[in-house]
Amino acid sequence: MAKLMLLTLLGLGLVLFRDHRASYQARLNAFREVKPVEVPNCNLVKGIESGSEDLEILPSGLAFISSGLKYPGIKSFEPDKPGKILLMDLNEEDPTVLELKITGSKFDHSSFNPHGISTFTDEDNTVYLLVVNHPDFKSTVELFKFQEEEKSLLHLKTIRHELLPNLNDIVAVGPEHFYATNDHYFVDHYLRSWELYLGLAWSYVVYYSPTEVQVMADGFDFANGINISPDGKYVYIGELLAHKIHVYEKHANWTLTPLKVIQIQNILTEEPKVTRVYAENGTVLQGSTVASVYKGKLLIGTVFQKALYCEL
Repeated sequence: MAKLMLLTLLGLGLVLFRDHRASYQARLNAFREVKPVEVPNCNLVKGIESGSEDLEILPSGLAFISSGLKYPGIKSFEPDKPGKILLMDLNEEDPTVLELKITGSKFDHSSFNPHGISTFTDEDNTVYLLVVNHPDFKSTVELFKFQEEEKSLLHLKTIRHELLPNLNDIVAVGPEHFYATNDHYFVDHYLRSWELYLGLAWSYVVYYSPTEVQVMADGFDFANGINISPDGKYVYIGELLAHKIHVYEKHANWTLTPLKVIQIQNILTEEPKVTRVYAENGTVLQGSTVASVYKGKLLIGTVFQKALYCEL
């Protein structure tokens, strides 16, 4: 009888394992085939070989690019070098990248591990760059002031908080005010793996200011990218493993109200549409994470590899 019960439990365990594995593979799109969509005028960006995980383009056409991310389980082509922030001028005919010098006595450049980035421009046209950083695989937000003439970043502040333990992406709504995604609930890497595998939708979004820090949305299966509409009324949150984009209305007190879940273009209309601008099977880019357009020019970044520049 005891052996029968043990075999039954083992059988149930195997069934649950198989079901979770199938669900996990589906969430990762493990067997998806990509039908190429080519853009004729595309070139790899010279000077980017170790990642372009996130990018932000100013109205002037200057693009900031975070490069050199080291992340558990993700390959790094420069494991012994710190990360960097690159600058690219999309107004140039054949734009190249320049590494921005980082100044500030309290900033530890040797442990710089940049992830998501966002900019905020104040009334005096001062540009602030906020960068998710993972020194020693922890999470901080680094606040920089962009000094355009010197082509440098002045480090102003490091932000840490218990509600910012697993940061992925960030969108600035002030010099020291932002929304940010935590892509996991657990900090421990072993528990994070099980959280991911079991599909525990426990990741969340936080609003941060120097006087208030609060969880504004939760229940995500890997909250990833976050952005805000040009008019500042709506916040968009990417739920990576559920393959969804959530649209939230932003209120004056910074709270968020869910409006809809979409899958994407004309996103606030009754019939959102998807237009696939570019797609390929990994022979050119691997692990693309971000794309942005400036005056008909498309810039695509990747987690750990190259970046692509296209004329649309």
